[in-house]
Amino acid sequence: MTLLELDDVTVRYGEAVAVDGVSLAVAPRERVALIGPNGAGKTSLLNAACGLIRPASGRVRIEADDVTGATPGSIVRRGVSQVPEGRHVFGTLPVEANLLLGAYGRVFRLEIVSSTLRYLRSRRDVRDQLERVYDLLPKLRELRERPAGRTSGGEQQMVAIGRALMASPRLLAIDELSLGLAPRLVQSLAEFLVRLNEEEGVAILLVDQSASLAFSLCERAYVLETGRVTLEGASRDLVGRPEVRSAYLGGGPDAPS
Repeated sequence: MTLLELDDVTVRYGEAVAVDGVSLAVAPRERVALIGPNGAGKTSLLNAACGLIRPASGRVRIEADDVTGATPGSIVRRGVSQVPEGRHVFGTLPVEANLLLGAYGRVFRLEIVSSTLRYLRSRRDVRDQLERVYDLLPKLRELRERPAGRTSGGEQQMVAIGRALMASPRLLAIDELSLGLAPRLVQSLAEFLVRLNEEEGVAILLVDQSASLAFSLCERAYVLETGRVTLEGASRDLVGRPEVRSAYLGGGPDAPS
């Protein structure tokens, strides 16, 4: 069974084509990477999958149900949460307030009265989920009262991941996990995501320019260039391809394998 499927998706900005007929699939409990150079269309494809932009053509499906053009809140309620590039925390709000905002997409819809009643009924569930996130990311419990803008880059990435986890996702779509972070912090976050996947069963769709990180974290990968998938397959197989080693892994015999 496929959890998330993109079928021949095209994304346009006016006359410019950012994504050109891309198909991609993520199964339950799977870890899949999407790599490629700047401007390849990786973020546009992820935004189309998460309902932030509507594809010009093609279909987006969650568990075989067509969700093309659905709102981001609807996608979240179907079990797909996004960690956006650049984190986008609310800097003046405490860490805990940032986390709680992640639960509202699961509860609130356009009908304000019914949404408010739904939220009041679900408050205990939200608090339980908050404690679960704190158990998964204990550092956030220490920082719960600190304004998110006064935390480090790595801590803000934890906030962004914790906020997405507040919606109890079955798939976490992460855009540029390693952006602007020290290698030690990236390694720690990668290890957390592996545990989240293996112990909690949350599927991972990782978009990252770091091919070495993507291949080490994910069992399967797609290579996107100029809006099209040029390669796909098991990470261990892609690592051995000369064109991948040359373009993404430093090219020499000492490149990661």
